[in-house]
This record gives sequence, structure tokens and C-alpha cells, in this order.
Amino acid sequence: MLRTHNAGDIRPSHIGSEIKLAGWVARRRDHGGVAFIDLRDATGAVQVVISDESVAGSLRAEWCVLIIGEVVARPSGNENGAIPTGAIEVICKELTVLSEAAALPFPVDSGDTSNISEEVRLRYRYLDLRREGPAHNLRVRSKVTSVIRSVMSESDFLEIETPYLTRSTPEGARDFLVPVRLQPGSWYALPQSPQLFKQLLMVAGMERYYQIARCFRDEDFRADRQPEFTQLDIEMSFVDQADVLEVAERILSRVFKEVVGYQITTPIPHMTYHEAMRRFGSDKPDLRFGNEITDVTTFFTDTAFRVFQAEYVGAVVMPGGASSARRDLDAWQDWAKARGAKGLAYILVQADGQLGGPVAKNLSEIESAGIADVTGAKPGDAIFFAAGDRHSSQNLLGAVRLEIGERCDLIDKSAWNFLWVVDAPMFEKTDSGGWTAVHHPFTGPKPEFENTFANEPGAALAYAYDIVLNGNEIGGGSIRIHRRDIQQQVFSVIGLSKAEAESKFGFLLEAFNYGPPPHGGIALGLDRLCALITGSESIREVIAFPKTASGGDPLTGAPTPITPAQRKESGIDSQPEAE
Repeated sequence: MLRTHNAGDIRPSHIGSEIKLAGWVARRRDHGGVAFIDLRDATGAVQVVISDESVAGSLRAEWCVLIIGEVVARPSGNENGAIPTGAIEVICKELTVLSEAAALPFPVDSGDTSNISEEVRLRYRYLDLRREGPAHNLRVRSKVTSVIRSVMSESDFLEIETPYLTRSTPEGARDFLVPVRLQPGSWYALPQSPQLFKQLLMVAGMERYYQIARCFRDEDFRADRQPEFTQLDIEMSFVDQADVLEVAERILSRVFKEVVGYQITTPIPHMTYHEAMRRFGSDKPDLRFGNEITDVTTFFTDTAFRVFQAEYVGAVVMPGGASSARRDLDAWQDWAKARGAKGLAYILVQADGQLGGPVAKNLSEIESAGIADVTGAKPGDAIFFAAGDRHSSQNLLGAVRLEIGERCDLIDKSAWNFLWVVDAPMFEKTDSGGWTAVHHPFTGPKPEFENTFANEPGAALAYAYDIVLNGNEIGGGSIRIHRRDIQQQVFSVIGLSKAEAESKFGFLLEAFNYGPPPHGGIALGLDRLCALITGSESIREVIAFPKTASGGDPLTGAPTPITPAQRKESGIDSQPEAE
């Protein structure tokens, strides 16, 4: 090793020792012919004192250097209690420049990124990762995966890798496709998840599988999604829902205890999908604050107000919202329209209890007298309403509730609130009037719907479960279908003919002919989990080399066009041979 010690590990116990350090020049300060530099490596930083001006004069930020020196106590009054090495400093005896650094595109060690565009940060990601925050995020991520592997090993799981080059399957997003040079006109697909392979591993008798798996989805650009992402993938044989949830809770408990120092209370509470939508307008409710949605459909059964003559009318209260300026109330309308709604009806409950706002004049005396009580609004509050079909109205009110929580500072940002959301619908209607699987078509029905889901798909509940943390879905899974006849019925419900099902999933259906065990599993989103643990605004902050929101990589310039020669050789334009 070039060095004998790490910069961040030097302590008063090392006083009097001669040591070798290697790292980067972080900060430099000159005082009366003496230079003080902070030497940084992966473990932290230590102050180095350089008395030779001929040595110190040429040093610049981010130069990589090797230093031989003696550890001494800092002069009284010069200690820095904010850092672990603040009681000592190193008197430089010899300095070797290992490599120089060009003029920096942004300050690496300032800690301030407010004036640095994300595009520039990602273009020079190798410099960005020298900064304390981004480097800390990757170390936390490494710790999380280390804890996960320890728990899985202790629980007798096998870590098994599944293929990256496979065939296209319908899982709710477009596949990334890879041309096959040796079979012109044919294509591989990168996996959106290891779903089918892990089920086949259960048929194979592996029984307890896991993998920290890279997955790929060619989705439309969204603010906090990545085309490639990582999940902890788990599958188990001979289990029911409680068994899978217990394993997931064991993993999360260890991760939060060892990485965050927080003890999760288990078992984690459960809430049904329909209750979550009814009370919070979300299938991933943030329970760090209350302020629940109120169903006022019955209250407005006989209303003369045409807007409220709807399948569903719901309300949510904004504490102190009656004092909002008109421009703020108008801004709420724009906010709602940006989410696809026609607008956002509201009533202002004045300090004297009188009602104001455009909706109030349309209410009957009985409705005016009772609306504050039925919604729990107090004088000074505003009441926001959504009316229309139940699902979209609840979704809008759920978003309003979250926005109110942020604006009114109702959310306890120091809390960790976990929740299992269970009993989601198995199917939902498509725009064309057919059915599609809410989770994926390999999710089994709850046992009580096993004999009826094919004829009454809208009433069937899935044997599925999602884990929610602070209003973020961090994982989900289900008890899978393991019977060929039930799997074929599901394919039929979602509109796949028997021939289509055989063409796309014949290998799975054939495997189900050979004694498949009952099985189930879960996948936890590693990127999202790490972003929440580190307090990052985006999952990009916990990925070493992420893509931008538009799917680009400023560092390498990907994606890029290919050359005509590559296009020809890969057979992109070839037609597959007729079978």
C-alpha cells in the first residue's frame, strides 16, 4: 500500500507517529508562509501543515498527493470539534504529487450544489462522487445491500442469477430490445423483472431464491424514474402471504436497525386497498399525518348543485385555508388542471362560521349548516371537493391531501411510517373495455375468488401486497398462480387467446405440468429504499451513474446513433425467416 493510514482515521492516539497518507487536496488556507490543506480520502479528511512554500505554492484543489508526516496535537484553541480528526494535524515532511487536476467545472469540496446544474454534475459524475453527500449515499447503499445479503444467507436463501437476455413479456411497460446478429430479424428483450425465471426456479425445487437484480423498462420520461433500476427479488415455495411478509419485515428491520439506527415495530400494520383509497385517496398512503378524506356523497344525495350530482363526492380540509389569497386559490385550480381535473371546488369557512367561495352560494340551507361538521372543518379552514367517478376523484383528493400536508407543515419529516396495503383488485378495466391485471398476470386470486374471478373479474381481489414507507411504495409482491388451468383463465380474462398464451408463455404453462409448488414472493425497490434512507430528493442521488430525467447519460453521451456498418451487421432491418 502507498499509505500506512487513512486520513479520516487519525486520532490523538497517533500523536508522535510518522505516517503516510494519500488522497486529494480538498481545501487550502495560507497563513504567514505556512499552508494548511485538508487532505481527503474515502474515510474523511485531516489537516496537513506544510511549511515549505516551494512545495505548497503549486498545490491546487483536487490534486492527488502522497504525504509523509508526523501526527501532532493542534495548538490549544485551534481544535475543530466538528470533525473526527479535529484534535490533531499532520506536519508534512515530504510531499509527492501523484497526479494533477485541471481547472474544476464546479467546486468539489464546497458542499453547495445550488448553482450547479444536474446536467453538469452528471457530466462530471466522477468529481461529483468525491463530494461528501454523493459519496455518503453510495456507502449507505453498499451497507444496505450488505445487510440484505446477510439476512438472506441467515434465512437459507440461495442467491441465483437469472438471464438478462430473454424474450419480451407484457409487464406494463415497453421492453428494451436487443438485436441478435446470428439470427437476423430476431430480438432479445432485457428483463423488466426476473418474474418468470424465479417462478421456474420454484418449479425447479430451489424453494428459497433471492437476487439483487437489475431490471429495465422503456417507459415514457418521468421525473424520478430510471430506465434501468435495481430491486431485491425474492421468491419462496410452500408459503402463504404471512410467510412472505415476515421475511420482508425481517429484512427491513435489520436494514433500518443497522443502517439508520431505527427499530421498526413489527408486525407492520395492514390496510386494505379500498380502505386506503377511501380514507387517503391513495394506494400508498402517507400516514405521517392525518387529515383524512371525507366521503360526502350521501350528504349531497338530494343536492341541487349539479357539480355534486355525481357518482362520488369527496372532501378534504385545509387547516387555515380560508385566509388564502385569491391568487393562491386560483393557483389551486391550475394545480388541479395540471393533473387532468377540470378544477377544484372549494368552500371557505370564515372565522364567524359563515361560508364563502363560489360553491357556497349553490348549497341549500341544510347543506350549508352541516358541511363543516361532516368534514370536520373549523372556522378559518378551507374545504376542497372532488366530484365524478370514484377512482379519479379519490386520486385527486389524495394528491390535494399531500399538497396540503406539505404547505401546512403537517408531515412529521422525522418519522418512519410503514404500512402493508393488501387486497387490491385483481383486474381493472382498460380504455377499450377489456380487462388488464392490476399487478401482473401471474398474481393469484385470493382463495375465496379462485372459482369466480373468470366470470366476475371486476369483483375479484388479488392475493397481493404492497409495502409503503412514508407514502412511497418501496415494494410489492403476491402469491403466484401455480396451476395451469387458473393461469390460462387469467390469460383469457386479459384477452390472450389460448394460441397467444402458448406462443408467449408456453414454457411457463408447460412447467406447470410437472408438479409446481404453491409459491409467492416480493420485490423491494433498492433505489427508492436507499433514497428514503439517505433523505435524497431523487433516486438518481443513490445511483452511481444515473440517467437524467430524459433518459440520457451526460457522462458518456448515451444513447447515441449507430453506424451503418453496425446497423447492417446487427440485422436490425432484417425480416425474420418464415417458420
